[in-house]
Amino acid sequence: MPFELPANLHPDCGPVAWLLGRWGGRGHGDYPTIDAFQYGQELVFTHDGRPFFHYFARSWIVDDEGETVRQAAQEAGFLRCRPGGELELLLSHSSGISEIWYGRADDGKVELHTAGVSFTESAKEVTGGKRLYGNVEGDLLYAYDMEAVGQELQPHLWARLVRQ
Repeated sequence: MPFELPANLHPDCGPVAWLLGRWGGRGHGDYPTIDAFQYGQELVFTHDGRPFFHYFARSWIVDDEGETVRQAAQEAGFLRCRPGGELELLLSHSSGISEIWYGRADDGKVELHTAGVSFTESAKEVTGGKRLYGNVEGDLLYAYDMEAVGQELQPHLWARLVRQ
């Protein structure tokens, strides 16, 4: 699907402009404290001309045939673009977790690391993470490594999404 740069794109958003739009596809998840799973996912990045993107993601667990088993995680936030490809990401999760991330964008790649995590009494204890997003052959590939519930930082989620 063709992509055009918006006329009102803030210059600081240039390094992540390729993320704009709606993405969908399937991914895989695993962690020592849970069973491995497959999921469907939708990510949406929008903007209004200021130096940030609004971000929303939702996912659902799927079976081997890709049929929905149940709804899963949702997260929403703001990807704040700074000069020189520097990034700040503020995220809130439906599971009761709130995070601040720092990173940078360069050549179709975004790498982010947690700077702070807060969680409600009923949320799973997450203490850190790393996210990697890449533009690979026009698709959005990403990986999320998580440090949680007494486990060290390790792979948790990975997916390939296509522009919708």
